Amino acid sequence: MEKHNRPVVIVGAGPVGLAAAAHLVERGIEPLVLEAGASAATAVREWAHVRLFSPWAEVTDPAAEKLLAPTGWTRPDGTTYPTGGDWAERYLQPLADVLGDKVRYGATVTGVARAGRDRIVDSGREEQPFTVQIETADGGEERITARAVIDASGTWSVPGPMGACGLPARGEKSACDHLAYRVPDLKDPAVRARYAGRRTAVVGSGASAFTALALLADLAGEEAGTHAVWILRRGIGDATYGGGEADQLPARGALGLRAKAAVEKGHASAVTGFRTEAVERDGDRLVLVAEDGRRLDAVDEVIVLTGFRPDLSFLSELRLGLDERLQAPTALAPLIDPNAHSCGTVYPHGVKELSHPEQDVYLVGMKSYGRAPTFLAMTGYEQVRSITAALAGDHEAAERVELTLPETGVCGGAGLFDEPDTAQGDEGGGCCAAPATLQIGGSRTSPLPS
Repeated sequence: MEKHNRPVVIVGAGPVGLAAAAHLVERGIEPLVLEAGASAATAVREWAHVRLFSPWAEVTDPAAEKLLAPTGWTRPDGTTYPTGGDWAERYLQPLADVLGDKVRYGATVTGVARAGRDRIVDSGREEQPFTVQIETADGGEERITARAVIDASGTWSVPGPMGACGLPARGEKSACDHLAYRVPDLKDPAVRARYAGRRTAVVGSGASAFTALALLADLAGEEAGTHAVWILRRGIGDATYGGGEADQLPARGALGLRAKAAVEKGHASAVTGFRTEAVERDGDRLVLVAEDGRRLDAVDEVIVLTGFRPDLSFLSELRLGLDERLQAPTALAPLIDPNAHSCGTVYPHGVKELSHPEQDVYLVGMKSYGRAPTFLAMTGYEQVRSITAALAGDHEAAERVELTLPETGVCGGAGLFDEPDTAQGDEGGGCCAAPATLQIGGSRTSPLPS
């Protein structure tokens, strides 16, 4: 009983972390959200210029809306598409404000362990609460005792490198002054000046790369000499540009078509089968070298959009069951493997698939998917609904998990910010926002409708 009087610690005050807190409050369980930044949705604010793939009606959590309703908050027009900045200011920060002192800012989690037990000790392990070590904004250290830990810290802080083997390419770190790992905000004059009239390599093949190509193509139409070189590790095939008109998230499909148009109009040139081995200096410019020895003509800038990966360093004293390839929970990994699945073919999942050998520890949201880019925001909301039901002892509700997700296309990266009523992107960091989905009751074992 003493253990259960302690809070459930949630790492990260982003969309899924705050939704977890809202569901816990609804269940009468005390949450404590630890956010490293100075406000809610710190990562979302870093892609404030990006417009989501999905409208307001599909990017808010039901339990969160119940918390917000007494404050006079009303959901914005459900048919319009928010930017990341809109999402943070008009929904996520108000939600954090309602939660009040249940959210702590400037609290960076540096370690999680069982109280008095390192990872090798079995005796009495499950009876012990968790110890969460944090570093405060002023450099101090604290320890918090928790009954359970929900890690919703995402993957935004650890972008993938340029090197095809998963390690930084030789010379990549020393060339950092000419490299970026995010979709640029070309409405910022300083950022625009960095790419205008220059030759830029874009490394990656997902929605983030599509977005960068589309933005650079627009810039090329306005600034002479602007050109993008699209670096693809594979060849160009039917699926290179995503789902196109067949994508059930139309804005995501349109983004791939815009990238295709950038190549066809000559604003971008594609280099296929190029697996980067090294980055070399050529004066103030860079030369990319492939594993097969090919050398590209020099470029002025490189935008690396090769996905994200989870930071597991502060969880090293916990017994996690992670897939050796994706770094996702072992039971979840086969359901989300990007070699076999797009967003729409991921089976419904909840507490069962998200559990680890260490009881009462959960990775949720984008972090639960490890390196897989197939995550959707509404999936995260359903994850925490199931987990909080289990923590409350409502196992029937925890098992009742099923979603219908949009098929076609591969999710990942940040999306396009253009005219509000025409072009939308996905949420930064591989999160495609909530789809036009239906949540239906029933068994999790049932396959998704085709």
